[in-house]
Amino acid sequence: MAPGHVAYGLAAQYGLRVSAETVIAWERGEATPTERELTALAGVLWCAPGELLAAASTLREHRMTRDLSVDDLSRRLGMTTSAYLRMEESGRWRGNERQSAALREVLGLSAAQFLTAAGRDEELAALLRSALTTRWQAYVRPVSKLVPLDRRLVQDVLEQLHADYQSLMVSTLSWSSTGEERSGATGDAGRAFLARVIDQFWRTAGVRRHSGL
Repeated sequence: MAPGHVAYGLAAQYGLRVSAETVIAWERGEATPTERELTALAGVLWCAPGELLAAASTLREHRMTRDLSVDDLSRRLGMTTSAYLRMEESGRWRGNERQSAALREVLGLSAAQFLTAAGRDEELAALLRSALTTRWQAYVRPVSKLVPLDRRLVQDVLEQLHADYQSLMVSTLSWSSTGEERSGATGDAGRAFLARVIDQFWRTAGVRRHSGL
C-alpha cells in the first residue's frame, strides 16, 4: 500500500484525516501517531498495534504491544484509570512496590525495560557514574533501591564495572606517550565508557534492555 492508500483507508474506515506526508513521517520515525491513529493504522494494515512499534520504550508503547487499554491495565494494577494515565502521559512511573511488580508482570518487562519506561534512566546513570569514579561500595544501596534486582547482584555488577573503568584508565595511561596525549586519551576513553554506563550495567547484570520488537 502506498502512503496515499493508507491515508485514504484511515479516512474511509476510521474518519481520521491524515495526509500521505504524515504517513511517510510515521514510517521514517519523524513523527509519532497518537494511540487512536496507531490503532486505526493497525486496522488498515491488518495487523496488531504492537507490530508497528519497532522497539517499545515508554509505558504507552509497552501497553500497546500487549493490546491493552488504559482501563484494562489500570484495573490489573489495582489503581484508578486517571492515576495511571497521569503517569503514562508524564513518562514517570510512581506506583508502589506491588503495583510496580504487577506492571512488570503484565507488560512482560525486564528490569532494564521497566526502568526506562518508568523514566528513571538518567537517575541510574548519575548514580553509576559516581560509583565508577569514586567508591562503588557507597552506591550499592541507592542503586538497589532504584533497580528491581537482587542487592548481591547489584554489588557484584558495581564492583566489576568499577574495576573495568579503573583498568581502562590505567591501560590508557600506559600506552600514551606524552603527558598531553595521556591526558587527552584518558579523558576520551573515560568519557566514552561513562557515556555507555547504563548499557554496561545491564549487560554485566545479564539483563536485556530492549524488547527486540
